[in-house]
Amino acid sequence: MHKLLTDQPGATMVLLGNEAITRGAIEAGVAVATTYPGTPSSEISLNFFQISQESSLYFEYSTNEKVALEVAAATANSGVRSMCVMKHVGLNVAADALMTLAYVGVKGGLIILTADDPFMFSSQNEQDNRYYGKLSGLAVLEPSSVEEAKNMIPYAFELSEALQEPVIFRTTTRINHSTAPVTLGAIQERVCRGDFAKDPFNYVTVPAVSRKLHVKLLANLDKAAERSEASPYNFVSGSGTWGIICNGVSFAYLSDAVRDLGVQDRVKLLRIGFSHPMPQKMIKGFLGSCEKVLVVEEGEPFMEEAIKAFAQEAGLTLPINGKGKDLFSRLYEFNPRLVRQVVAAYFGVPCEVEPVVDLSNIPEIPQRPPNLCAGCSHRATFYAVKKAAEGLSTIYPTDIGCYTLGFLPPLSMGDFLICMGSSAGTSAGFSKVTDKKVVSFIGDSTFFHSGIPGLVNAVFNNHNFTFVILDNGITAMTGHQPNPGVDMGLMNLQGYGQISIEAVVRALGVPHVAVIQPYKVKKSIETLREAFNFKGVSVVISKEMCTLYAKGFKKTKSRAYYVSDKCRNHRDCISQLACPAFFLEAERVKIDPVMCAGCAVCAQICPENAILPVKA
Repeated sequence: MHKLLTDQPGATMVLLGNEAITRGAIEAGVAVATTYPGTPSSEISLNFFQISQESSLYFEYSTNEKVALEVAAATANSGVRSMCVMKHVGLNVAADALMTLAYVGVKGGLIILTADDPFMFSSQNEQDNRYYGKLSGLAVLEPSSVEEAKNMIPYAFELSEALQEPVIFRTTTRINHSTAPVTLGAIQERVCRGDFAKDPFNYVTVPAVSRKLHVKLLANLDKAAERSEASPYNFVSGSGTWGIICNGVSFAYLSDAVRDLGVQDRVKLLRIGFSHPMPQKMIKGFLGSCEKVLVVEEGEPFMEEAIKAFAQEAGLTLPINGKGKDLFSRLYEFNPRLVRQVVAAYFGVPCEVEPVVDLSNIPEIPQRPPNLCAGCSHRATFYAVKKAAEGLSTIYPTDIGCYTLGFLPPLSMGDFLICMGSSAGTSAGFSKVTDKKVVSFIGDSTFFHSGIPGLVNAVFNNHNFTFVILDNGITAMTGHQPNPGVDMGLMNLQGYGQISIEAVVRALGVPHVAVIQPYKVKKSIETLREAFNFKGVSVVISKEMCTLYAKGFKKTKSRAYYVSDKCRNHRDCISQLACPAFFLEAERVKIDPVMCAGCAVCAQICPENAILPVKA
């Protein structure tokens, strides 16, 4: 049995934040969960996927976040508790559905989890999705600890059903990926079947209907504001005249800072967990009892701006600060040391700054930058593209996935990237206004997610570029989740379809389509050259299973390779491929047999044929 199905109320379990969130949903009786995988939310989806294999929970890896929200919107409007999970940038994709779903509302509870990523550990930006609550008119909840994240989920479902609106549940990486003891609660009975009552004059959002629904949304927002005032997740602690208002993981840092600085009797702290709508009356009352206030929030000054407006309305003139020089930055994550120092400086409290440890006599820690795995088929594809494009002036738009790492030297296969699915659209633009050969890259999952419309556009407008689809048979970057092109039979899972990328591309009318096996280097180069010479849209599908995924099914070649005495130390293998299985020993190239995947790409490019398979 999956550990998160353990039915022992009161028992304690050490859980990852994402596991705690999943457990909270299970305790709340969630019946439908949808997602497009994205770090830092991926483990929530993985746990739902596993739980769905041994329970009545319906879970799906949807094509993209917009589709995931649309599926959940329908199930929630059939009275079934539903949850839609994504990372912060995924909500951009789902925003079209989100904005009007706020008008339509829901019948059963619907939680939209957005996992924000301050410091951009695995993301292309660090946007603050609290603003989506303000933009859509939906309530936003934010936990401050792993256990609170679990406990807040049932509350979020109850809030959603009381307001008959979706609720945005905003986490950050530090909550998602921290581990802590969690006390288990009782598991509600899961209700998996619902019914949809036809009501087109409230559900079909033509202008006349939407005008009426917008009135309803604003009325619901007023109800949410009343609930925010009384929410147990908005609370005051302490009784001093120095005020601090915070949210999220900053509450933990502040609790430590106040204690470490010895100012417990001087500080009053307001923790905001129900952050939109803000509890206006509570905040005004809090401000009225303070000499000055510090707002501690990662990301944007979302609370700070509202708090200053509340102070102005109440005729209060006390100092209120948060973001600014010598205060908190809008950049990156906070940490306990930073919070302690800013609190001390703002309130004029002595603060011992820990001396910087002298590390001058300690060797520098070896760096381990992100890299394509040993034997990764993407490396072989990039090498083949580079060779096929020799003599051409090129632009390489790329996309979101493992293969994004191809932008690093020596492959240098990535010149432009803005979002999921952007490679086709940006290729069209580059090809139209430059004289350079445009070759773009997209992965299989990203192709299904949002790459198809760009390719449709290119065919219709007869653009001139080569679109390389890297089909490694799985959504690899976020941990080997399925996508519509995956053979689910390999996982012994039945009842799924499988969509051929080649069939889709040909059906779109792409005039030149080819498929390569990237480990066959010479043939791949020849095929790519033909595609590059084609005037118009050409598509090359590079088809080879992800090496790590293949290892799980014992589908990799069993023999590693080694560098023989024939080697003249040209180091083409390192300077052109940079596979992490290579290393230097006494200035000679060696191959780590444990890391080597046996793909033989290096053996094919060695000028002396010095790289040979290890004898069995």
